[in-house]
Amino acid sequence: MKKFLPGIIILFFSLTVSAKKVKFAVDMTGQTISALGIHVVGDFQVAAGYAFDWDPSLTTLLQEGSSNIYSVVVTIPAFQKYEYRFINGDQTYESEFIPDESRVGYNLNDNRWMYVDSLKNDTSFVGAILFGGNAPIGLSLVRFKVDMSNSLPVSANGVHVGNNMNGFNSTDVRLYSFGNNLYEIINYFTPNSYSYRFFNGNAAVNTETISGSCDVFGNRDLTFTKDTVLPAVCFSSCSACVAASLTETNKPTASFKLFPNPAKNSFSIESSLNDQIENIAIYNVSGQQVKLITDIKQSRYTISEPVLSEGLYFVKVTNNQNQQQNLKLIIE
Repeated sequence: MKKFLPGIIILFFSLTVSAKKVKFAVDMTGQTISALGIHVVGDFQVAAGYAFDWDPSLTTLLQEGSSNIYSVVVTIPAFQKYEYRFINGDQTYESEFIPDESRVGYNLNDNRWMYVDSLKNDTSFVGAILFGGNAPIGLSLVRFKVDMSNSLPVSANGVHVGNNMNGFNSTDVRLYSFGNNLYEIINYFTPNSYSYRFFNGNAAVNTETISGSCDVFGNRDLTFTKDTVLPAVCFSSCSACVAASLTETNKPTASFKLFPNPAKNSFSIESSLNDQIENIAIYNVSGQQVKLITDIKQSRYTISEPVLSEGLYFVKVTNNQNQQQNLKLIIE
Protein backbone atom coordinates (compact mmCIF):
# COMPACT_ATOMS: atom_id res chain seq x y z
CA MET A 1 0.00 0.00 0.00
CA LYS A 2 1.36 3.45 -0.88
CA LYS A 3 2.33 5.72 2.00
CA PHE A 4 1.86 9.49 1.72
CA LEU A 5 2.86 12.43 3.86
CA PRO A 6 0.51 15.47 3.86
CA GLY A 7 3.27 17.91 2.92
CA ILE A 8 4.35 15.72 0.04
CA ILE A 9 0.78 15.56 -1.27
CA ILE A 10 0.68 19.38 -1.41
CA LEU A 11 4.03 19.48 -3.16
CA PHE A 12 2.92 16.84 -5.64
CA PHE A 13 -0.16 18.76 -6.72
CA SER A 14 1.78 22.01 -6.98
CA LEU A 15 4.12 20.34 -9.48
CA THR A 16 1.51 18.81 -11.77
CA VAL A 17 1.52 21.81 -14.07
CA SER A 18 5.16 21.04 -14.95
CA ALA A 19 4.91 17.28 -14.59
CA LYS A 20 4.75 14.33 -16.92
CA LYS A 21 3.33 10.83 -16.74
CA VAL A 22 6.13 8.26 -16.86
CA LYS A 23 5.71 4.51 -17.16
CA PHE A 24 8.26 2.22 -15.53
CA ALA A 25 8.07 -1.36 -16.80
CA VAL A 26 10.20 -4.48 -16.41
CA ASP A 27 10.11 -7.82 -18.19
CA MET A 28 10.53 -10.63 -15.64
CA THR A 29 11.00 -13.40 -18.20
CA GLY A 30 13.17 -16.14 -16.71
CA GLN A 31 12.77 -14.87 -13.14
CA THR A 32 11.00 -16.49 -10.19
CA ILE A 33 8.61 -13.81 -8.98
CA SER A 34 8.88 -12.91 -5.31
CA ALA A 35 5.76 -13.35 -3.18
CA LEU A 36 6.43 -9.80 -1.97
CA GLY A 37 5.94 -8.43 -5.47
CA ILE A 38 7.95 -6.48 -8.03
CA HIS A 39 9.00 -2.91 -7.21
CA VAL A 40 10.88 0.00 -8.71
CA VAL A 41 13.05 2.21 -6.53
CA GLY A 42 14.73 5.51 -7.33
CA ASP A 43 15.16 9.22 -6.74
CA PHE A 44 11.76 9.93 -8.35
CA GLN A 45 9.66 8.50 -5.54
CA VAL A 46 9.15 11.60 -3.40
CA ALA A 47 8.39 13.68 -6.51
CA ALA A 48 5.79 11.05 -7.44
CA GLY A 49 4.07 11.33 -4.05
CA TYR A 50 5.70 8.53 -2.09
CA ALA A 51 7.10 9.09 1.40
CA PHE A 52 10.75 8.40 0.62
CA ASP A 53 13.23 8.07 -2.22
CA TRP A 54 15.10 4.79 -2.64
CA ASP A 55 12.59 2.84 -0.55
CA PRO A 56 12.29 -0.62 -2.17
CA SER A 57 8.89 -1.41 -0.67
CA LEU A 58 6.83 1.63 -1.70
CA THR A 59 6.38 1.61 -5.48
CA THR A 60 4.75 -1.66 -6.53
CA LEU A 61 4.59 -2.71 -10.19
CA LEU A 62 1.47 -4.59 -11.30
CA GLN A 63 1.44 -7.51 -13.71
CA GLU A 64 0.04 -6.70 -17.15
CA GLY A 65 -2.52 -9.46 -17.70
CA SER A 66 -0.85 -12.87 -17.74
CA SER A 67 2.36 -11.54 -19.31
CA ASN A 68 5.81 -11.30 -17.77
CA ILE A 69 5.56 -7.50 -17.83
CA TYR A 70 5.14 -5.54 -14.58
CA SER A 71 4.58 -1.80 -14.67
CA VAL A 72 3.47 1.37 -12.90
CA VAL A 73 2.66 4.90 -14.12
CA VAL A 74 3.74 7.86 -12.01
CA THR A 75 3.57 11.63 -12.49
CA ILE A 76 6.88 13.43 -11.94
CA PRO A 77 8.42 16.80 -12.92
CA ALA A 78 9.67 17.07 -16.49
CA PHE A 79 13.08 18.16 -17.76
CA GLN A 80 14.92 16.19 -15.12
CA LYS A 81 17.16 13.15 -14.98
CA TYR A 82 16.02 10.28 -12.77
CA GLU A 83 17.86 7.22 -11.49
CA TYR A 84 16.16 3.94 -10.68
CA ARG A 85 16.38 0.14 -10.54
CA PHE A 86 13.96 -2.77 -10.35
CA ILE A 87 13.50 -5.02 -7.30
CA ASN A 88 12.29 -8.64 -7.30
CA GLY A 89 10.85 -8.40 -3.80
CA ASP A 90 10.82 -5.44 -1.43
CA GLN A 91 14.39 -5.31 -0.13
CA THR A 92 17.38 -3.46 -1.58
CA TYR A 93 19.49 -6.62 -1.74
CA GLU A 94 16.88 -8.12 -4.12
CA SER A 95 17.74 -5.49 -6.72
CA GLU A 96 18.67 -6.44 -10.26
CA PHE A 97 22.33 -6.29 -11.36
CA ILE A 98 22.49 -3.59 -14.02
CA PRO A 99 24.87 -4.05 -16.99
CA ASP A 100 27.54 -1.41 -17.63
CA GLU A 101 25.90 -0.09 -20.80
CA SER A 102 22.75 0.94 -18.92
CA ARG A 103 24.40 2.44 -15.87
CA VAL A 104 24.85 6.10 -15.11
CA GLY A 105 28.49 5.08 -15.23
CA TYR A 106 30.03 8.17 -13.63
CA ASN A 107 31.62 8.02 -10.17
CA LEU A 108 30.94 4.26 -10.09
CA ASN A 109 27.17 4.87 -10.15
CA ASP A 110 25.44 1.63 -11.16
CA ASN A 111 21.81 2.82 -11.34
CA ARG A 112 19.69 2.98 -14.47
CA TRP A 113 18.79 6.49 -15.62
CA MET A 114 16.33 8.28 -17.84
CA TYR A 115 15.64 11.89 -18.80
CA VAL A 116 12.06 13.17 -18.84
CA ASP A 117 12.33 15.53 -21.76
CA SER A 118 8.93 17.06 -22.47
CA LEU A 119 5.50 18.11 -21.25
CA LYS A 120 3.59 16.45 -24.07
CA ASN A 121 0.16 15.19 -23.11
CA ASP A 122 1.18 11.56 -23.28
CA THR A 123 3.08 9.02 -21.20
CA SER A 124 6.85 8.70 -21.45
CA PHE A 125 7.72 5.02 -21.81
CA VAL A 126 11.11 3.57 -22.68
CA GLY A 127 9.81 0.02 -22.94
CA ALA A 128 9.67 -3.05 -20.72
CA ILE A 129 13.35 -3.59 -19.97
CA LEU A 130 14.46 -7.14 -19.22
CA PHE A 131 15.21 -7.55 -15.51
CA GLY A 132 18.99 -7.30 -15.21
CA GLY A 133 19.28 -6.56 -18.94
CA ASN A 134 19.95 -3.60 -21.19
CA ALA A 135 16.81 -3.41 -23.31
CA PRO A 136 13.35 -4.81 -23.99
CA ILE A 137 13.38 -8.29 -25.53
CA GLY A 138 14.06 -8.11 -29.29
CA LEU A 139 15.71 -4.68 -29.05
CA SER A 140 19.24 -3.48 -28.35
CA LEU A 141 20.49 -0.51 -26.39
CA VAL A 142 22.17 2.37 -28.23
CA ARG A 143 23.78 5.09 -26.11
CA PHE A 144 24.36 8.27 -28.12
CA LYS A 145 27.03 10.74 -26.98
CA VAL A 146 27.98 14.15 -28.38
CA ASP A 147 30.53 16.64 -27.09
CA MET A 148 29.37 20.25 -27.43
CA SER A 149 32.68 21.83 -26.32
CA ASN A 150 33.30 23.28 -29.78
CA SER A 151 29.71 24.47 -30.26
CA LEU A 152 29.09 26.62 -27.21
CA PRO A 153 26.79 28.07 -26.17
CA VAL A 154 24.45 25.11 -25.99
CA SER A 155 20.90 26.10 -26.87
CA ALA A 156 18.49 26.71 -24.00
CA ASN A 157 16.21 24.31 -25.88
CA GLY A 158 18.70 21.50 -25.35
CA VAL A 159 20.65 19.07 -27.50
CA HIS A 160 18.67 16.53 -29.53
CA VAL A 161 19.29 13.54 -31.77
CA GLY A 162 17.13 12.58 -34.75
CA ASN A 163 17.27 9.49 -36.95
CA ASN A 164 15.78 8.11 -40.14
CA MET A 165 13.13 6.25 -38.14
CA ASN A 166 11.57 9.48 -36.83
CA GLY A 167 12.22 11.58 -39.92
CA PHE A 168 15.26 13.23 -38.28
CA ASN A 169 12.91 14.94 -35.86
CA SER A 170 14.76 17.68 -33.96
CA THR A 171 12.46 17.73 -30.93
CA ASP A 172 11.59 14.15 -29.96
CA VAL A 173 14.78 12.91 -28.29
CA ARG A 174 16.54 15.31 -25.94
CA LEU A 175 19.96 14.45 -24.49
CA TYR A 176 21.15 14.97 -20.92
CA SER A 177 24.55 16.19 -19.71
CA PHE A 178 26.32 14.76 -16.67
CA GLY A 179 28.91 17.53 -17.11
CA ASN A 180 31.88 18.65 -19.23
CA ASN A 181 29.61 19.63 -22.15
CA LEU A 182 29.03 15.93 -22.93
CA TYR A 183 25.42 15.08 -23.76
CA GLU A 184 23.98 11.57 -24.03
CA ILE A 185 20.82 9.48 -24.13
CA ILE A 186 19.87 5.80 -24.15
CA ASN A 187 17.49 4.56 -26.86
CA TYR A 188 16.35 1.09 -27.91
CA PHE A 189 16.26 -0.16 -31.51
CA THR A 190 15.91 -3.33 -33.52
CA PRO A 191 19.48 -4.25 -34.58
CA ASN A 192 19.94 -2.86 -38.09
CA SER A 193 21.49 0.07 -39.95
CA TYR A 194 20.37 3.62 -39.18
CA SER A 195 21.25 7.21 -40.00
CA TYR A 196 21.24 9.94 -37.37
CA ARG A 197 22.47 13.45 -36.54
CA PHE A 198 22.55 15.85 -33.61
CA PHE A 199 20.85 19.24 -33.15
CA ASN A 200 21.97 22.15 -30.96
CA GLY A 201 18.44 23.22 -30.17
CA ASN A 202 15.03 21.89 -31.21
CA ALA A 203 14.68 23.27 -34.73
CA ALA A 204 15.76 21.61 -37.97
CA VAL A 205 18.02 24.57 -38.81
CA ASN A 206 20.06 23.77 -35.69
CA THR A 207 21.41 20.57 -37.22
CA GLU A 208 25.11 19.81 -37.22
CA THR A 209 27.04 19.98 -40.50
CA ILE A 210 28.86 16.70 -40.93
CA SER A 211 31.88 16.27 -43.17
CA GLY A 212 34.69 13.75 -43.26
CA SER A 213 34.89 10.01 -42.85
CA CYS A 214 31.59 9.70 -40.94
CA ASP A 215 29.54 11.69 -43.48
CA VAL A 216 26.91 9.51 -45.17
CA PHE A 217 24.79 11.84 -47.30
CA GLY A 218 24.87 14.49 -44.58
CA ASN A 219 24.17 12.11 -41.69
CA ARG A 220 26.02 9.79 -39.39
CA ASP A 221 25.72 6.05 -40.01
CA LEU A 222 25.16 3.33 -37.41
CA THR A 223 25.08 -0.44 -37.91
CA PHE A 224 24.88 -2.68 -34.86
CA THR A 225 23.96 -6.23 -33.84
CA LYS A 226 24.18 -5.86 -30.05
CA ASP A 227 23.97 -3.32 -27.24
CA THR A 228 26.21 -0.43 -28.26
CA VAL A 229 27.66 2.56 -26.41
CA LEU A 230 28.85 4.98 -29.07
CA PRO A 231 32.05 6.97 -28.51
CA ALA A 232 31.64 10.67 -27.77
CA VAL A 233 32.03 12.68 -30.96
CA CYS A 234 32.36 16.40 -31.38
CA PHE A 235 29.27 18.19 -32.73
CA SER A 236 29.72 18.58 -36.53
CA SER A 237 32.84 16.38 -36.43
CA CYS A 238 33.80 12.75 -36.98
CA SER A 239 36.12 12.61 -33.98
CA ALA A 240 36.41 13.68 -30.37
CA CYS A 241 36.77 17.36 -29.45
CA VAL A 242 40.43 16.93 -28.57
CA ALA A 243 42.10 19.38 -30.93
CA ALA A 244 39.47 22.07 -30.43
CA SER A 245 39.47 21.69 -26.68
CA LEU A 246 43.21 22.30 -26.69
CA THR A 247 43.06 25.28 -29.04
CA GLU A 248 43.54 28.61 -27.35
CA THR A 249 41.67 31.79 -28.21
CA ASN A 250 44.89 33.56 -29.12
CA LYS A 251 47.21 31.90 -31.58
CA PRO A 252 50.48 30.99 -29.86
CA THR A 253 53.62 32.72 -30.94
CA ALA A 254 55.64 29.96 -29.32
CA SER A 255 57.34 27.47 -31.63
CA PHE A 256 58.07 23.96 -30.39
CA LYS A 257 59.13 20.79 -32.15
CA LEU A 258 58.72 17.21 -30.96
CA PHE A 259 61.10 14.41 -31.96
CA PRO A 260 61.41 11.58 -32.73
CA ASN A 261 57.85 11.15 -33.92
CA PRO A 262 56.72 8.34 -33.98
CA ALA A 263 58.45 7.60 -30.68
CA LYS A 264 59.00 4.47 -28.63
CA ASN A 265 60.66 4.78 -25.23
CA SER A 266 61.34 8.51 -25.17
CA PHE A 267 60.88 11.78 -27.04
CA SER A 268 62.02 15.37 -26.71
CA ILE A 269 60.37 18.77 -27.03
CA GLU A 270 62.48 21.76 -27.96
CA SER A 271 61.77 25.45 -28.42
CA SER A 272 62.81 26.89 -31.78
CA LEU A 273 62.82 30.37 -30.21
CA ASN A 274 64.98 29.35 -27.27
CA ASP A 275 62.30 30.33 -24.78
CA GLN A 276 61.66 28.21 -21.70
CA ILE A 277 59.19 25.36 -21.55
CA GLU A 278 57.00 25.75 -18.49
CA ASN A 279 54.48 22.88 -18.66
CA ILE A 280 53.78 19.82 -20.82
CA ALA A 281 50.37 18.13 -20.80
CA ILE A 282 49.61 14.94 -22.75
CA TYR A 283 46.07 13.94 -23.76
CA ASN A 284 44.70 10.75 -25.31
CA VAL A 285 42.27 10.75 -28.24
CA SER A 286 39.32 10.91 -25.81
CA GLY A 287 40.57 14.23 -24.47
CA GLN A 288 41.66 12.80 -21.10
CA GLN A 289 44.88 14.12 -19.60
CA VAL A 290 47.25 11.18 -19.10
CA LYS A 291 50.42 13.01 -18.05
CA LEU A 292 51.29 16.48 -16.74
CA ILE A 293 54.78 17.87 -16.15
CA THR A 294 55.05 21.32 -14.57
CA ASP A 295 57.72 23.88 -13.63
CA ILE A 296 60.18 22.66 -16.30
CA LYS A 297 61.95 25.97 -17.08
CA GLN A 298 64.14 24.53 -19.87
CA SER A 299 64.29 25.21 -23.61
CA ARG A 300 64.56 21.48 -24.28
CA TYR A 301 62.97 18.68 -22.30
CA THR A 302 63.12 14.90 -22.77
CA ILE A 303 60.42 12.54 -21.54
CA SER A 304 61.84 9.06 -21.00
CA GLU A 305 59.61 6.01 -20.73
CA PRO A 306 56.40 8.05 -20.64
CA VAL A 307 54.31 4.94 -19.87
CA LEU A 308 52.06 5.56 -22.84
CA SER A 309 50.50 2.71 -24.75
CA GLU A 310 50.63 2.60 -28.54
CA GLY A 311 48.45 5.16 -30.27
CA LEU A 312 47.87 8.83 -31.04
CA TYR A 313 48.26 11.56 -28.41
CA PHE A 314 48.03 15.35 -28.28
CA VAL A 315 50.74 17.28 -26.46
CA LYS A 316 50.06 20.80 -25.18
CA VAL A 317 53.26 22.74 -24.50
CA THR A 318 53.20 26.02 -22.53
CA ASN A 319 56.14 28.41 -22.35
CA ASN A 320 57.07 30.82 -19.56
CA GLN A 321 54.93 33.56 -21.19
CA ASN A 322 51.86 31.32 -21.05
CA GLN A 323 51.88 30.87 -24.83
CA GLN A 324 50.77 27.43 -25.95
CA GLN A 325 51.18 25.08 -28.87
CA ASN A 326 49.53 21.74 -29.58
CA LEU A 327 51.54 18.91 -31.11
CA LYS A 328 50.58 15.42 -32.25
CA LEU A 329 52.52 12.45 -30.89
CA ILE A 330 52.45 8.85 -32.11
CA ILE A 331 53.68 6.13 -29.76
CA GLU A 332 54.70 2.88 -31.43
